[in-house]
Amino acid sequence: MRRLAIATLIAIGLAPCAQAATVAYRMDASASTVAFETDFGPDLITGRIPLERADLRLDFDNLANCTVQVALNVAGAQASFPFAAQALKGPKVLAARDHPRMTFESTSVRRAGTAADITGKLTIRGVTRTVTLRAQIFRPNGSTADDLAHLTVKLSGRVRRSDFGATGWSDMVGDEVRILITARIDAAG
Repeated sequence: MRRLAIATLIAIGLAPCAQAATVAYRMDASASTVAFETDFGPDLITGRIPLERADLRLDFDNLANCTVQVALNVAGAQASFPFAAQALKGPKVLAARDHPRMTFESTSVRRAGTAADITGKLTIRGVTRTVTLRAQIFRPNGSTADDLAHLTVKLSGRVRRSDFGATGWSDMVGDEVRILITARIDAAG
């Protein structure tokens, strides 16, 4: 996959559609992952949370016009071993029964070197906090420089689970949760 710097796209004025600067993208849920990891003593707990829906609108000429809205299915969360998966969805961590969805809605998108910082409101367990994710965009190998119809976006960031009231098993499980999202997106229409 060939890395496509957002700053480069802006510098050369490429946009996915000549008629409109902001283009809607669909996320391919089957080719996308929302993964996480946190410390478990000297080991790691890793897992995934399935995508429920996504609304992406990208403007490579003006990043301030980009918007991202995503919802995840907390009840479908998986972890690297059975006890962790059960605990993750339970009332002391994500409380899936009372809060079946996790959401993110962007409030700003800014250039950060060859990447972009997407700041937004993340809601977990009914608690909303501001977080920033670092985004990088890649084109498929063999695609032309102006072909922005099919892209892969990699996002990374960190949150503290205690900020959202997810404090269960804090004597065994780390507070910092590292997020890695790989999203395959296709221009709509």
